[in-house]
Parts: sequence; C-alpha cells; structure tokens
Amino acid sequence: MSIAINPLTVTPLALPAATGINPSTALTKSGGSGLQTTSFSDLFTDAVGQVNQLEAQAHTAVTGLMTGSGVDVHQAMIAAQKASMAFELALSVRNKAVQAYQQVIGMQF
Repeated sequence: MSIAINPLTVTPLALPAATGINPSTALTKSGGSGLQTTSFSDLFTDAVGQVNQLEAQAHTAVTGLMTGSGVDVHQAMIAAQKASMAFELALSVRNKAVQAYQQVIGMQF
C-alpha cells in the first residue's frame, strides 16, 4: 500500500501525527513566566538522544531475535529501519547546519 503525499497539502499540524512530535513542545518550552523558545542546540541534542534510544531498541530487538527470546523478525526489522531512518535524518540536518555555517563563514563584510 502506497500513500502519495502532496507537499502543498501537508499542514505542519499533520506531520506530528506521523512523526510522534508534539509541535507545542518541539518549538517552545514552558517556564514559570510563560513560553520560552528552545535553541537549535537543545533541539539537536534531544534529537540525537532519541536517535541513540532508537538504536538501542534496534540492538535489543536484533539481539532478542538472534537469541530466540520471542522477538519476531518483523519487529526487529522495523526497529532497525526506524533507527536507520532517524540516523539519516539527524545526519542530514547536521550536514545542512555545517553547510550553512560554512556559507556564513565565507561571507565577506
């Protein structure tokens, strides 16, 4: 089953349902005095932590599959694919950030 996504019809509020990210907590942190924006480094650190968590889950699932402790093949494959996709996304964001940094450094004032 294939789902076609038209980029013009996807709303920002529809994406969190697919990714599991809550838009109100992804962009802001609530403090005692109201809303406070989160820095890019905090967001990226959280993302790396989530990638690490997914990788650990994949490792546990594959180990369980290999030892025969009740893990199905499809569960191990799904966990491994989630970890792989999360790593590729984090790597792409990192590469874009490095590219933007290099462009800023190359500017002449």
